[in-house]
Amino acid sequence: MVFDDAFDASICDHQTMMLLDHATADTYFGASVFWLRRPAAVGGEQATIEFWQTKRDGSWRGIVEIAETTE
Repeated sequence: MVFDDAFDASICDHQTMMLLDHATADTYFGASVFWLRRPAAVGGEQATIEFWQTKRDGSWRGIVEIAETTE
């Protein structure tokens, strides 16, 4: 997940905190969750996503995009 720089994980509820902890998310949700703040996306957000999408063997893993809407 890529968050704005102002994102404050310390104010999240318990279930959200479980998702933001990689090992806990893997154990309880069966999901490999990685997150960072937008300024940490070296080379830009798209380049960072493509980097994490590529497995060691060169194949790709699934990446899910969740976008906030203002509707």
